[in-house]
Amino acid sequence: MQTQSLQFDGQTVVYHTSGSGPAVLLIHGNSGSGLSFQRQLDAPALQHCHLVAIDLPGFGASQPVANPERVMGLQGWAATVRAVVEALKLDPVVLVGWSLGGHIALEVVDDLPQARGVLIFGTPPIAFPPDLEQAFLPNPALASAFKPDLSEEETHAFVSSFFLPGTAELPAAFLDDIRRSDGQARAAVAGSIRPDGYKDEVALVANLKVPLAVLHGEGEQLANGDYIAGLSMPTLWRNHVQIISGAGHAPQWEQPAHFNELLAAFVADCVG
Repeated sequence: MQTQSLQFDGQTVVYHTSGSGPAVLLIHGNSGSGLSFQRQLDAPALQHCHLVAIDLPGFGASQPVANPERVMGLQGWAATVRAVVEALKLDPVVLVGWSLGGHIALEVVDDLPQARGVLIFGTPPIAFPPDLEQAFLPNPALASAFKPDLSEEETHAFVSSFFLPGTAELPAAFLDDIRRSDGQARAAVAGSIRPDGYKDEVALVANLKVPLAVLHGEGEQLANGDYIAGLSMPTLWRNHVQIISGAGHAPQWEQPAHFNELLAAFVADCVG
């Protein structure tokens, strides 16, 4: 794995890359970083793909933030994804988004003619206005996704919600990512939920022109699987949501072998 950076209008965007072959852009979740995909970047089974995992502005090493109002929020992060795809000449590319990253992937996919498919997990597509009570499960830790400042107790509770209930040892990398995140970025997530703040994702997946893979941890604590399964998704890969047993909100970390197998198969189906 190599770590490099790009500059866009004064903003540093760090990315981690490995492998060669069809491009796969990995977009992390709220308060995470590209290293949330460490178990994909280091996986021998995925080295036939050119994996690129970015740190979104305000998260990971893509700090400080040059122009918060322009580069943060769903539209700002989508613009960063477009810029990275173009700068690195990722054509064709498969978009992979975890949680918030899945919402960003949906926000940008129709604007990228290079995109051959999109894979999301931990991401319930939302309409406008959003029905958040249906899209998400009633977990009190979800409130931390929108708070600028988190206590250490809230940080641990937030990370605990990513994994199977009762997980005793939380990955230090996930805790560290939250601690170093710019609190403005979490506030920007909440700020995106406004008129013209994001595309209607329910309509988008109903009219998507490229394959859509949806993965879901069987022990998910945040995203409502029943809600996701009930959406109209005509291009849904293999015609149903792919359930990953032994995993919660972060199957890419908890069950990397199964996750990587599904990712490799989806990429092969999208770009050959």
